[in-house]
Amino acid sequence: MNIQISKTAGELGEQSGRKAGALIREAIADRGQANVILATGTSQFATLQQLIREDIDWSRVVMFHLDEYIGLPLSHPASFRKYLQERFLDQVSPLKAVHLINGEIDPQAEIRQLSNLIGLHPIDVALAGIGENGHLAFNDPPADFETEEPYLIVNLDAACRRQQFNEGWFPSLEDVPTQAISMSVRQIMKSRHIICSVPDERKARAVKDTLEQPVSNLFPASILQSHPACYVYLDEDSARLLAIETGQNAG
Repeated sequence: MNIQISKTAGELGEQSGRKAGALIREAIADRGQANVILATGTSQFATLQQLIREDIDWSRVVMFHLDEYIGLPLSHPASFRKYLQERFLDQVSPLKAVHLINGEIDPQAEIRQLSNLIGLHPIDVALAGIGENGHLAFNDPPADFETEEPYLIVNLDAACRRQQFNEGWFPSLEDVPTQAISMSVRQIMKSRHIICSVPDERKARAVKDTLEQPVSNLFPASILQSHPACYVYLDEDSARLLAIETGQNAG
């Protein structure tokens, strides 16, 4: 695991976005196409802002994303499809293919379709964050580390739902959906490279557990310790509880 700590969230995003851009260009050069996973949420704002500035032939990129609420309309401010459309897809030239999760149709049918598609597209670069409860995508603790299914229906725990409300995506806690379609932990871990961007002091405990606890489904993102090419980007706020030496270079 490679760790880089920046002073600010903006600097973190510049570093992680540049790394993502370099890895995407490398995949295109090596294989003629890059298959990527994009993440959403406030942790990804600066990373995506930098990524759209990168010199990338987007017509050679196929995109998937990590998760989506079940039953939430595309028009809702918290829709991750809406987030990616407005913050990324509308800002770059058309991609070769975009496979967003539709939480408004039959979840099992959507899971089957997406599972078939991602099976045909080995992922080169996956962007991810870490939740306040340590989740990876919407795999809340105790996360399922065993399923080989690429996507699954998950129940969102109280801490996860509270985070979504506190970040301002929903008018009340009761409005936060209780279920979502999430990419599975094993599917994320199949990515050739993972870039995990985690700014903000409120993520400090989750970051410490992710990096310093033994790998456990009680700390879902701790599984990243076992990935051979995972790059973790932190700012000084999110890294403040770490006992490890800071300043390791993520390249």
